[in-house]
Amino acid sequence: MPAQDTLTVAVRVKPGASRDRVGGRFDGPHGPALVIAVHDPAVDGRATEAARRALAGALGVRPATVSLRAGAASRDKLFLVDRPGPGLPEVLRRLRDGSAE
Repeated sequence: MPAQDTLTVAVRVKPGASRDRVGGRFDGPHGPALVIAVHDPAVDGRATEAARRALAGALGVRPATVSLRAGAASRDKLFLVDRPGPGLPEVLRRLRDGSAE
């Protein structure tokens, strides 16, 4: 089976949080989504950019490999991760479904 070129990650962004945090599940319009709370406000794309960077950090990938696919003006977003490693879907599942710390 060939390796995936991209991994799509559904995300629910909570702007204006006291600190950045990645983890938890939200059942949104794109299915089970990873919750990302960011300190940045939802102004001029700042929360989206903070969420993109937080997602990259949580998944252990370079921010340049994470891009927004849908939801620029919404709390419910789809991000794409280019060339995800074989363990990335499991890392995502642990962050979203709570079996991680």
